[in-house]
Amino acid sequence: MIRFTVTRLLAAANLAAIAVPAAAQDFSQPPTFGSAALKSGFAPDPQAVSMVPGGSTDAARTLGGACVGGIAEAPDYRIDFAAGQYVLQFYVRSNEDTTLVINAPDGSWYCNDDTDGFDPAVFFQSPMSGQYDIWIGTFSGGIGTQATLYITEQSTRY
Repeated sequence: MIRFTVTRLLAAANLAAIAVPAAAQDFSQPPTFGSAALKSGFAPDPQAVSMVPGGSTDAARTLGGACVGGIAEAPDYRIDFAAGQYVLQFYVRSNEDTTLVINAPDGSWYCNDDTDGFDPAVFFQSPMSGQYDIWIGTFSGGIGTQATLYITEQSTRY
């Protein structure tokens, strides 16, 4: 009985820790490096966006789970996506160790680090239509120098 109670308390504490910190990422703010409206079948594919990665917010502390790195409060980039028959993939290329955080249209958070060397990627097999807010972080925290975000419907990037 004690074990069950402790497990329930830990589960409740974890839910609270996830729900509260997510507010640190403010997708009501305008994205720092712009936005795009994309419809399935967009061209050119991939879309490429240059930006400066990182920020002072610790993604591991505010979002938990697989989220790591220093990210900004406001999104770095936003897409309003009209889904179709293709997959949707986000990936980053940089000379530094970057991370990727995405808030999907349903409010779910997706995070990745080191899919291809030190470069992250997030893949949606059946993407939703709606707003995707994207943060590019630096694994070591702080502000980086340069990164390129790629958005593609190609299913075999790696």
